[in-house]
Amino acid sequence: MKKKTDIISWKESSHLTSKLSSNKVFVCVNKRENTSMGRLSEFFACSFLFFILTTCTTPVIINPSNSITDGETLVSAGGSFELGFFNPGSSNNQYLGIWYVKSPEPVVVWVANREVPLSNKFGALNISSQGVLVIYSSTNDIVWSSNPSRTAEDPVAELLESGNLVVREGNDNNPDNFLWQSFDYPCDTLLPGMKLGFNLVTRLDRFLSSWKSDEDPARGEFTFLVDPNNGYPQLLLKSGNAIQLRTKLPSPTPNITFGQNSTDFVLNNNEVSFGNQSSGFSRFKLSPSGLASTYKWNDRTHSWLVYSLLASDWCENYALCGSFASCDINASPACGCLDGFVPKSPESWNLGDWSGGCIRKTPLNCSDKDVFTKYTVSKLPETSFSWFDERINLKECEVICLKNCFCTAYANSDIKGGGSGCLIWSRDLIDIRGSDADGQVLYVRLAVSESGVAVEKGNNNGKKKAGIIASTVVFGMGMLMLGMIFCIRRRKFRMNDNFKDVRKEDMEFPIFYLSTVANATGNFSSRNKLGEGGFGPVYKGILAEGQEIAVKRLSKSSGQGLNEFKNEVILIAKLQHRNLVKLLGYCIHEDEKMLIYEYMPNKSLDFFIFDKKKITGLEQVHEHYCWNCSRASLSPPRLQAENNP
Repeated sequence: MKKKTDIISWKESSHLTSKLSSNKVFVCVNKRENTSMGRLSEFFACSFLFFILTTCTTPVIINPSNSITDGETLVSAGGSFELGFFNPGSSNNQYLGIWYVKSPEPVVVWVANREVPLSNKFGALNISSQGVLVIYSSTNDIVWSSNPSRTAEDPVAELLESGNLVVREGNDNNPDNFLWQSFDYPCDTLLPGMKLGFNLVTRLDRFLSSWKSDEDPARGEFTFLVDPNNGYPQLLLKSGNAIQLRTKLPSPTPNITFGQNSTDFVLNNNEVSFGNQSSGFSRFKLSPSGLASTYKWNDRTHSWLVYSLLASDWCENYALCGSFASCDINASPACGCLDGFVPKSPESWNLGDWSGGCIRKTPLNCSDKDVFTKYTVSKLPETSFSWFDERINLKECEVICLKNCFCTAYANSDIKGGGSGCLIWSRDLIDIRGSDADGQVLYVRLAVSESGVAVEKGNNNGKKKAGIIASTVVFGMGMLMLGMIFCIRRRKFRMNDNFKDVRKEDMEFPIFYLSTVANATGNFSSRNKLGEGGFGPVYKGILAEGQEIAVKRLSKSSGQGLNEFKNEVILIAKLQHRNLVKLLGYCIHEDEKMLIYEYMPNKSLDFFIFDKKKITGLEQVHEHYCWNCSRASLSPPRLQAENNP
């Protein structure tokens, strides 16, 4: 009887991997023979194979003689990134993309054919003899191709450890000589080493664009880009053509930040760019909903953590306060006119609608006697169509501004080293972020009458005039303050009189200030609107302490007067029921009347009213209470729909 021995055989696989320097992988296949000699042979054979694999490991490259098809991938040298074909979510469409290797959930950072997907899994990626990357469909049609800057003699494609897919000459690793690179064509993700902005020589424009959805990488609604208009460079987040957000100007060069990323700003005759210089495993992503976030990898939890958001508060909303106003998230109200300016529409301003901005108290008369008010702000005004010159100093900048009748403000264009350069605005000042002791200095132009002092050095007559003017201004301000105090106290007494009957009913509902409600609802933004009925719209809001509220803003055309409103508040206070949304308080400001409810995530009664299993809320209210309830008090949106069947 023959002894059974282990037989070691070698098979050749064409699966592409970065573990070998060719497109062939040898696999050790064990044909089971149960002898000690066989096991020893197996051990030595597989040890020899492991030695070959570990000593011959080099990053795989694609050359004209091989390709990548479905199921085959190209991995970077350090194993951080992988290139291959994938299907996003449950979509049947197939794309060529780059993703993180060690991420437990798929995190795609770049897509080649985002606008033209493959309809099946028979696509292939090749590189031509001229150095052009091409994706072919199953019918051999060209789906996508790269556009190298020049042809190559011995082209190869390689996925770098940075996540950059590059085409280069086979014997040239110099980044300056790359024929093509994916970093020049970002999708929705900015990786360390990538740039946004313009190459003024090649006319290349690099910007981020969101996916349409989580399952469709085609270009979506939102973009994050360098402002293409003439003026000092600034980064904008746009929804279509509308600006949603603007980052701080890159004055503290060489490094600025957006989303807590360290950013290198380049401005010269060849390039205008913002480069992501962050280190480690991090990424800046623009989501399909327009949310721009920085993520960092946590090795301990083996997951991605949100490190920062580009829009951290309401003041980041573009032009929230309108012209010649600044936004301070810690102030109430958040928006305030600059010195020498007043609200364009005081009524709208008092209602929390600041979009109209502010106008000058005294128009400019284009005189070299105009003065400048100094502000230290955390974000300078937006710079579309501004003028700048890096070669002149701040004093020269002031002289140029005074000679230009359209000049509204000026500042240093670069504040490092004590400041240098000149930046001049000739339009309305928009999107200023509140005061900051360590911020950037802005000089706003005012008429000389707004300065309070008009003194010429060495002129005694001027000093006397200045004293008279100062005394007059102080007296006038004192009278104005007394008048304001009188009006406020009178309004407060009037409000107390309006609700003295309500307080007699032992109601302890708090009165909400209009500014509090406006801040909570984003100035009654349409994005926070839950719905609208015959008595007015309902908005969702979040108070400063984090509580979610629903605000019922009674329309002026509802026909409900103050007495009806008081009756409604009294009725709701007495009618406490588990299926009725809790009333938290109310707000009265001139003609504005609002009810503030606890926000409930369930849908309103009108969604469930035809389901017999879910209308017990209405039935129980009318069983346990026999009051003649007004339609405004027991409208469907106020009844809580039950979850229990």
